[in-house]
Amino acid sequence: MRGFEFEQADDVQQAINRHGSSDALIAGGTTLLDLVKLDVMQPEKVVDVSRLPLKRIETLEDGRLKVGALVSNTELAKHEIVMRDYPVLSEALLSGASTGLRNMASTGGNVMQRTRCPYFRDPAMPCNKREPGTGCSAIEGINRNHAVLGTSEHCIATHPSDMCVGMVAAGATVVVEGSQGVREIPFEEYHLLPGETPEQEHDLLAGELITHVILDPPRGGGQSYLKLRDRASYEFALASCAAIVNLEGDRISEARVAMGGVATKPWRATAAEEALKGQPATRETFERAAEAVMQDAVAYSHNGYKITLGKQAIVRALRDATAAARA
Repeated sequence: MRGFEFEQADDVQQAINRHGSSDALIAGGTTLLDLVKLDVMQPEKVVDVSRLPLKRIETLEDGRLKVGALVSNTELAKHEIVMRDYPVLSEALLSGASTGLRNMASTGGNVMQRTRCPYFRDPAMPCNKREPGTGCSAIEGINRNHAVLGTSEHCIATHPSDMCVGMVAAGATVVVEGSQGVREIPFEEYHLLPGETPEQEHDLLAGELITHVILDPPRGGGQSYLKLRDRASYEFALASCAAIVNLEGDRISEARVAMGGVATKPWRATAAEEALKGQPATRETFERAAEAVMQDAVAYSHNGYKITLGKQAIVRALRDATAAARA
């Protein structure tokens, strides 16, 4: 680990003024500290933002829910309104990490979580995300845990967050603030596909920071988050699916579907949503929706199983969400 300057910020403007493109912000530090110790990240300065007044959860007049960037994952998952109106998000949060990590991890930090690709986390290995132009070791290497959706010839790393998948399904907006003012970014657009620039992971500009995430008004219906992984706890998803299903009689009037573990970013499965709308809520319909999502998947030497696993995740999550809608 290399040395760095350390400063604390007491308000948002101070945090904006004190950090630049080569610096890092720290709140819970559950990801940042690991990457700094590994020399994957080498900030010149680390600015502590844990004292900023961004720890509230409040309902806005238009029915949306405003979540401060420093609200812990545990507090968000167990908040009465989230459990009642956004159970898909609560389930997603509680499926991730461990109790201790959820107590420390912040909402904003979770949004900024970096990939768990072992080649990214090893400075000795070529990685376009860490060092542009050096190549993607995973493409010809061990890629069992890597993405099959949203990949490019430059990067196939998956996005690791469960919370972000729940946010995409629930419908959310990321609020960022910088020297040029405040911007609101639809959650599903915040994270970027790798394309030719995998080092550009998100739409946050230099000098900006996340202040809030705002959830759309509750969508009702039945909601479910399904996570498939190698072990039952403290493990990242091989495939996951967040589903919200609204019914009119026996037909699906509206659905929201998002996926994790199989894509390079939290994946809005619009192909599934289109295949579900107006159709009977049956296994056959769910299977057609799953096929629609995964038809564009690209498998590599070790991760072809994720295409089948991703389909199963969609079908099971839709089944569970439909059962909840009927309850």
